[in-house]
Amino acid sequence: MRRRILQSILGVVILTALLLGVPLIYTAWLWVEDVSRNDLRVRLDRMATEVIAQEGSLGVVDGALNTDALRLLTPNDARLVVVYPTPSDGAARVDIGEAVVKNPLVESLAMGSSGSLRLEVPSERLRTQQKQAVGAVGVLVLVAITTGAVVAVVTARRLAGPLQDVAERAARLAEGDFRPDPRRHDIPELDRVSDVLDAATVEIAGRLQRERALVADVSHQLRSRLTAVRLRLDELSVHSDPDVVHEAEEAMAQVDRLTEGIDELVRSSRSSGSAATTVSVVSELEGVCGDWRPQFEDAGRALRLTGDRGVTASTTGSRLREAVSVLVDNAFAHGDGTCTVSVRLIDGAPKREAMVCIEVTDEGSGVDNNLAPHIFDRGFSGAGSTGVGLALARALIEADGGRLELQRRTPALFAVFLPVASEKPVDVGTLREPR
Repeated sequence: MRRRILQSILGVVILTALLLGVPLIYTAWLWVEDVSRNDLRVRLDRMATEVIAQEGSLGVVDGALNTDALRLLTPNDARLVVVYPTPSDGAARVDIGEAVVKNPLVESLAMGSSGSLRLEVPSERLRTQQKQAVGAVGVLVLVAITTGAVVAVVTARRLAGPLQDVAERAARLAEGDFRPDPRRHDIPELDRVSDVLDAATVEIAGRLQRERALVADVSHQLRSRLTAVRLRLDELSVHSDPDVVHEAEEAMAQVDRLTEGIDELVRSSRSSGSAATTVSVVSELEGVCGDWRPQFEDAGRALRLTGDRGVTASTTGSRLREAVSVLVDNAFAHGDGTCTVSVRLIDGAPKREAMVCIEVTDEGSGVDNNLAPHIFDRGFSGAGSTGVGLALARALIEADGGRLELQRRTPALFAVFLPVASEKPVDVGTLREPR
């Protein structure tokens, strides 16, 4: 920001200095020459007056021309040529000063019947004066540019510093730092932004506090109800029928996983950062597929999980399980045929890091083209559901630095991309069906 402001102001200053300085330099050059020629013309006028004063009644000079006054008016190192009328031969010529003048600056004056004057002076003095004038103008231009540069630096600091402070405040606000900042910068627009940030800080902090309190209350009530359910399941686990005992144990495992998920959501709501760890993706997803496989089998469908156990990702296990569970649930409710959950490693190309890709697809009709752009919008549903599942899944994945995308519409293919956490290379060509 500071560099752009500085470059912009300097560019304007330099352009203005050039647009004004170049014509001014040319004008100064011509002005010095005009002053010098005007001085020569004044001298010639005075010389002409002296010559005319020596003419008689017949309009000619009788005898020799008195050149004393002319010599006084002739500059040093100059040459004056006087042509005047005489009674004897009609015209006479007098040379005063130097015989030859190198690179002369010439001015002449015609006096009609009284003759003519020609004055030659060396041009070196004129050129020196012109160079001095150009140098003076150049110095003024440099002073203007230097002053503009100083003003540009001060202005850039004056603007960039407050802008950087406001940007840092916004960054701290995004990181969960809701402390107000009393600093102001005496710039009305930026101070207005600071006031808005302070107001937003108070509002966001209040909302987060209320939401966290609500989450804590809801989680407490859910855990209480789940505890009661687990107690009832404990009673069924001692039933004489082995099938009842098996179902009770499976139900208790589901209750435990649900309790763990609730606790993870509560911890996520109270923390501002990611709790990602290194997890084996296939191992984490085996439990999800195991929970959903009976429902698929009851519906006459299959649920497959493929991938290499050596593929690890940097993520939170509970968030990953919940997000993939939403995708599998979506495939069960809206898809058809075999649902495949595949785990593979995407090698990093130049300027791109390696990623773990989890793909969930089925053999159904896919996602309607009109629904696809809004499928991750919270509250949006094309099948009468709550419209929270896919939005929640994307939020859980993004919380650990990953992303969730709809890669293909027909048949539907959802892809989860997670940062790779494995320090050793994984052979992505040896994919096998987990047991």
